Amino acid sequence: MKNQVVVITGGASGIGKALAYRYGRAGYRICIGDIEEPALQGTIDELINDGITANGYLLDVSSETSMHTFKEAIVSEIGTPGIVCLNAGVGAGGPIESSSTKDWEWILAVNLWGVIYGIQSFLPALKQENDGHILVTSSIAGHLSYPGMGPYNASKHAVLTIAETLYFELEQENSEVGISALCPGLVRTGILDSNRNRHEKYQLPALDQEDDLTDRKELIEEIYANSLSPDVVAELVFEGIQKKKFYIFTDTAHHDHMRIRHQMIESGLNPSLDGDLIDHITSGINEREN
Repeated sequence: MKNQVVVITGGASGIGKALAYRYGRAGYRICIGDIEEPALQGTIDELINDGITANGYLLDVSSETSMHTFKEAIVSEIGTPGIVCLNAGVGAGGPIESSSTKDWEWILAVNLWGVIYGIQSFLPALKQENDGHILVTSSIAGHLSYPGMGPYNASKHAVLTIAETLYFELEQENSEVGISALCPGLVRTGILDSNRNRHEKYQLPALDQEDDLTDRKELIEEIYANSLSPDVVAELVFEGIQKKKFYIFTDTAHHDHMRIRHQMIESGLNPSLDGDLIDHITSGINEREN
C-alpha cells in the first residue's frame, strides 16, 4: 500500500485490537474507531507505549453521521488510508420467535449498516487513489444458518453478499482497490458481552437483559474454552490481504457443514445440519457421474 495507514472500526478490543497490533508492528499508522471510550483510550495508550503510532476516535458505526465524521477526521488529519477494516460487530442469541424487534434493530444497525456506512464513507477516497484494501468482517454465520442466531446470521449473510458484490464491481472497473471478507469461526473476543455497548434506543427491559445474561453464562464458558486467539486471526488477515485473498477463514471446523449446505442446495433438498447426509449426497452424485 502506498498509504501506510490502517483504519479499524471496533478496534479497541478483540480481533480489531489484534489487527491494530499486527499492522502497527509492521510499521503502519493505526486509526481506531470505537464506541467504548475507556477501552479505546486504553488501547491507544497501549499501542503508543509499544512504539506504534496510533490515533483513537469515538465512533458509533450505526450512525451515518458518526461514520462520515470519523472518515473526514482521518483524511484531513492524517491522509487517505491504505487499509480499512470494517470490523465492529455485536451479537445476541435466541430463537427467532423470542428475538425482540430491538434485538434485530441493534444487530443490523451495527453489523450491517456499520459496514454499509463504512464502505460509503471510505470507498470513494480509496478509488480516487486507485489503491488500498477494504476488509469486511463477516463470519462463518455468513455461510451457515445455525439455529438460535437469527439476527446475527442475517447480518453476516448480508455483509458477505455486499462484499462479494463489491468485489465483482471493482473487478469490472479494473480498479486496484481490493476487498476481503473475514469469516471467523470461534474467536476469543468480547462479542458475547456486546450488551455493554448497546445504545439506549436498542435497550431491552431490565428483566429481559438479566435473563439474557444468565442464559449465556454456560455458553460463554464453552465457547471460550475452544476458541482461537485474536492474534492468530490478525496474522491470517495480514497474510490474506497481502495475497489479495477474498475469503479469509480462520479454521476448517465448519467446512463440512458448508459443503453439506451447498450440496443440499444443488440437490434441491431441504436444509440439514446432519453430517451423515454428506455421504448420502456424495454417493448419489458419484452414481450419476458414473
